[in-house]
Amino acid sequence: MTMLNTRRPTDPDPRFKPARLPNERMNGNTASNSFLTIRDRIQQRLLAEVSPSATQGDSTEVRRVVERLFAETVAELGLPLSRSERTELFDQVVADILGLGPLETLLQDESITEVLVNGPGNIFVERGGKLEQSDVKFRDNEDVMRIVERIVAPLGRRVDESSPLVDARLPDGSRVNVIIPPLSLIGPCISIRKFPKHKLTPEELIKKGAFTPGIAEFLKACVKARLNVVVSGGTGTGKTTILNALSSFIPDGERIVTIEDAAELRLQQIHVVRLEARPANIEGKGQITIRQLVINSLRMRPDRIVVGEVRGGEALDMLQAMNTGHDGSLTTVHSNNARDTLHRVETMVLMAGMDLPLRAIREQIASAFDVIVHLARLADGARKVVQISEVQGMEGDVIVMQDIFQFVQTGVDNGKVQGYFTPTGVRPKFYDQLEAAGLYIQPSTFMPSEPMRTRR
Repeated sequence: MTMLNTRRPTDPDPRFKPARLPNERMNGNTASNSFLTIRDRIQQRLLAEVSPSATQGDSTEVRRVVERLFAETVAELGLPLSRSERTELFDQVVADILGLGPLETLLQDESITEVLVNGPGNIFVERGGKLEQSDVKFRDNEDVMRIVERIVAPLGRRVDESSPLVDARLPDGSRVNVIIPPLSLIGPCISIRKFPKHKLTPEELIKKGAFTPGIAEFLKACVKARLNVVVSGGTGTGKTTILNALSSFIPDGERIVTIEDAAELRLQQIHVVRLEARPANIEGKGQITIRQLVINSLRMRPDRIVVGEVRGGEALDMLQAMNTGHDGSLTTVHSNNARDTLHRVETMVLMAGMDLPLRAIREQIASAFDVIVHLARLADGARKVVQISEVQGMEGDVIVMQDIFQFVQTGVDNGKVQGYFTPTGVRPKFYDQLEAAGLYIQPSTFMPSEPMRTRR
């Protein structure tokens, strides 16, 4: 027996040729090498038989071609695969050629809400508000860039050294941000905020503990009475989810215009016009901003204007819309608390470049905003409405606010945040406006709960 016969497959030897796969589950380098061999052969043959543009979508025709080429390639390589191994390998090849490669399985997992790629070797996912590292990996930077191109190409966008960052979205509406070297020092980075296939209803949010039935009835009355509502919170607190839930309270007979950077809202009403901002093209031209869309929406005879997120000079135009007869508008703002929301809007109005006195800006805000719904992601990952405040008006140079509901945290038990929702005991000034709209809320809804009285 020669030394070659006693050598293990893992020993480096240029003369050694790997044996055929045994009749056992493929794993490790053997499966990876076999996958790469099959994928590369199928890709070469696929591009020879099908136009490159056809492979951008997972059409039935292209999938049939891939299936045929897969069967032929497996037969040529003589791989003794079981049915389950064959199915698994075929799904991987399809995902790599027609889908998003290693990310495909993560995107199909409904328990995952975010996918974060930090270079080819580190992929993290968010489950239940908590981050954890995934065992999924890319092979190298080029493999990541191939998937990036597959994401941005259908949208007419590009990412390269001259344009190293881009915002995009997947066909299901999931939001994608990409940043590559030289800005990223660890390789291409992809951040995907998954768009849930099932939009959470107010009833489901109540079951998840986001708010109480009493709060839901209060918010429903605010929307139906055409109050202007601002949803605020930090990144990943669920602002878009709550905005979707609030929009479900809008009557069907109203014309709604939604304006977003990346289309995420899923309104169920019949009469909805969806507008989406557009970035500049390769020549740096053709950009359409949120502010331009807000201005244009005023000429579209809207009953309601829903802005996915106010983050710049469009705040001024949003205030103008709310103060010129477009009551019942909804929007979201990044902020730390309800009071900070007003400060943020002040700053964003100044970004519009208008030389307005601060008092005039505050008067516009106090007149435009009625209710601020503030969200937070707690230490255990739970997302809750932690503060609902009424904007009551101006006193001197200060905007007066009053909390109507709040979440009181009492402690942490086995990693779970403990607490309760409670009214503050203050009936909002716009209560008469609710009654005038034919909406009645029990006065007991605004009475403090027993734990609050005990604390006082």
